[in-house]
Amino acid sequence: MLAPERGMTDDADIAETVDEAIATRRSVRAFLPKPVDETLIREILDLAARAPSGTNMQPWRTYVTTGETKAKISEAILNSGIRAEKVEWDEYKYYPEKFFEPYLTRRRTVGFALYSTLGIGRRDVDRMREQHDRNFVFFDAPVGMIFTIDRRLNKGSWVDYGMFLQNIMIAARARGLHTCPQAAFAPYHRQIRPILNLADEEIVVCGIALGYEDTSKPENHFRTERAPLEEWTTFLK
Repeated sequence: MLAPERGMTDDADIAETVDEAIATRRSVRAFLPKPVDETLIREILDLAARAPSGTNMQPWRTYVTTGETKAKISEAILNSGIRAEKVEWDEYKYYPEKFFEPYLTRRRTVGFALYSTLGIGRRDVDRMREQHDRNFVFFDAPVGMIFTIDRRLNKGSWVDYGMFLQNIMIAARARGLHTCPQAAFAPYHRQIRPILNLADEEIVVCGIALGYEDTSKPENHFRTERAPLEEWTTFLK
């Protein structure tokens, strides 16, 4: 069982098993202002750190921001004047230089479906930008986490990092919380670095919004599809 002891949260949206936590984990894009107890955040991170890593290097570093510090990050990025389509991914590149199949279709499908849920047309560029910019206020979540890694580490540590991040999201579900992983923060390391006083060797991997889901918002009724098992798995005997 993943779920914590009763009484730790009054939220009914608790995943009772590991399977349920994985199945109900999704990118929530609107949160309630309800604060998250720091004890819960500490429990989640402490548990997530049980993720495997090569020779137990534990390459993750986490900055948990709330209140003024979180607001400073949002303001620095939104006031930078750098549009998403012009931002430079100069520390690492999350996406390929050019999309190709089947990834191009999957990307377009999820983008169009999300915007359709929000009533945003395919030519409504301004509203698309506004929705994208909601990343930088952590979709109004009360907790915004920024994750960094030492630039001197290699690809294996990034694989380890992914398992750590997934642990955070699954542990959050076991406590009635939701998350949204956000690569959108990574190109804005120049704006984030002075606020968090990051060391020169640290680069931003991503952010995660953490909080309680606002079920009244249409974007939170959006669900993504997954390719069937047969499309990406080969069984050999």
